[in-house]
Amino acid sequence: MTKRQDTLDVALPVWDATQTRILDAADALIVVRGMHAVTIAELARRAGVSRPTIYRSWTDADDAVRAALLRRVALILARFGEPATTRAAIVDDVLRFSTLFRADPVYRHLLAEEPEAFTRYALQRVGSSQRVILAWLAAAIGAAQREHSVRDEDPQAMAVMMLLITQSALLSHGTVSELIDEASWERELRAALDGLLRP
Repeated sequence: MTKRQDTLDVALPVWDATQTRILDAADALIVVRGMHAVTIAELARRAGVSRPTIYRSWTDADDAVRAALLRRVALILARFGEPATTRAAIVDDVLRFSTLFRADPVYRHLLAEEPEAFTRYALQRVGSSQRVILAWLAAAIGAAQREHSVRDEDPQAMAVMMLLITQSALLSHGTVSELIDEASWERELRAALDGLLRP
């Protein structure tokens, strides 16, 4: 796996054809059979490769899953252009990211069917997926500060809080769906994020 620098100012992996096939297998296993089904044996069988081939890239199935989740986040972020440069644009981008994240087949499955797995991979520690998102947010916050539409505090700290608020809202979305409709959920998340950034 090689690395490249992209516009997020963080090194993202570049997967070769074999690694991509293995990550595609991980995605399919998660969506169809759940996180527990992702084993080295199943990955090898579904991807049509040997177990040693998988071990050349990842230490175990958990490591491959984390790579698969990172790839899903990278694919979502690839749909955005340059980082936003105003508070309103940052909030718009985070809401759009949330919509795309919830529509992604792997993350949609985890949020709806295996929230404990989502918690383990997304909330118990800051992993590579979160670090990519944080870099994206911090770059946008820094740019918006130069335009004076975001308060002048540490962009990294604000990015972390935006991530925490948004992750919590995403994880709880299904739980509170009977208490708040979709439009209200989006409106209140937008207000919370805008209030966090407002000078």
